[in-house]
Amino acid sequence: MERISWHQYFMAQSHLLALRSTCTRLMVGATIVRDKRIIAGGYNGSISGGTHCSDEGCYLIEDHCVRTVHAEINAILQCAKFGVPAEGAEIYVTHFPCLNCCKSLIQAGIKKVFYAQDYKNHEFAIELFQQADVMVEQVELEEMILDTQNKEKLSFTADLLSKLEKQGLGGDEIRALKDEANRLYTSSS
Repeated sequence: MERISWHQYFMAQSHLLALRSTCTRLMVGATIVRDKRIIAGGYNGSISGGTHCSDEGCYLIEDHCVRTVHAEINAILQCAKFGVPAEGAEIYVTHFPCLNCCKSLIQAGIKKVFYAQDYKNHEFAIELFQQADVMVEQVELEEMILDTQNKEKLSFTADLLSKLEKQGLGGDEIRALKDEANRLYTSSS
């Protein structure tokens, strides 16, 4: 069996962290790494003990949710809280950092930013990363490593099977397809 690359390992960790997000608009995860060791992680969510977007909806100002603390900031704050320097570290983020996160990453001393998905990549953020000599590279998560769309696939499969049943597919055939779908989805979770 071939081991996954370091990039895929840390990016998968960021995607797992994103699953803890309480923001209903965009789930983001971030992992700070030094010398191939995870030193901190974060996801976007409300302040500790605060009201979450998943509870009461996003609090939008100028089309931006101000209820959440971004994943990158939470990861940097975790370093600060536990006295772990971020200077010279790398960060793996599920989405391209926003402008404020970009500035915070630079100020924290992060030297490499790896992100999986483009997301409103701000031109000034790109410029600031270049000015600060921060390497930025897109590293997409290979789907086979971590299925980030399992719920959507499950829903699609259920809808498809329902439509086949309504179209008159026989009882034994539809039951066999449902059993196979259940086997596939339960073995991957």
